[in-house]
Amino acid sequence: MEIYLDTANIEEIREAASWGVLSGVTTNPTLAAKENNSDFQSVIKTIASLVPGPVSAEAVSFEAEAIAKEGRALSKIAKNIVVKIPVGEEGLKATSTLAEEGIKVNMTLVFSVNQALLAARAGAFIASPFVGRLDDIGHDGMELVKDIVSVYKDYGLKTKVIAASIRHPLHVVQAAKAGADIATVPIQVLKSMVKHPLTDKGIDRFLEDWNKLIEPKTKVGSK
Repeated sequence: MEIYLDTANIEEIREAASWGVLSGVTTNPTLAAKENNSDFQSVIKTIASLVPGPVSAEAVSFEAEAIAKEGRALSKIAKNIVVKIPVGEEGLKATSTLAEEGIKVNMTLVFSVNQALLAARAGAFIASPFVGRLDDIGHDGMELVKDIVSVYKDYGLKTKVIAASIRHPLHVVQAAKAGADIATVPIQVLKSMVKHPLTDKGIDRFLEDWNKLIEPKTKVGSK
């Protein structure tokens, strides 16, 4: 399963990319606004230069023609741009148009198998079920991911499934078990994925044992 970072923070992306584990980025104007980035296209261009994989940039228009026009403009920013479009009648029309033109679309705000099925039929490159938001209203968000993966597999649909609205590391594990192609996570979740108390304890023990083997003056961390 590929790991994307869900952010518009350049430094977070640069740090995660340096780990060698990052396959792509998802972002939107809301995330950019949180970083006080008013020039959204400039932010997307910078992000695309840091990540070799897909970078999802969201269109904010509401009518199909306008969405498609915006999508074309976004796709010209860099070769790895994927246009992010909310599911809906106008969004499906725009997705179909862009897909025919060879422009990749991430159909976002997916909350049902029906929506995911329509996204795939319209030619979406990625469908994004929002796990955490479904959990918030008492539904099983990860069960939706499993169902979408199953339907896509049964019918040979090539649209990728990206588990979005990830809230904690357990969601990432569940997404992997559900067969999601991608999980897009905030930086806090990515950093939490690295941590385990037994790893920390093991490192402390190794350091303690090493210091017993060397002279006090050359102990690790000594001055």
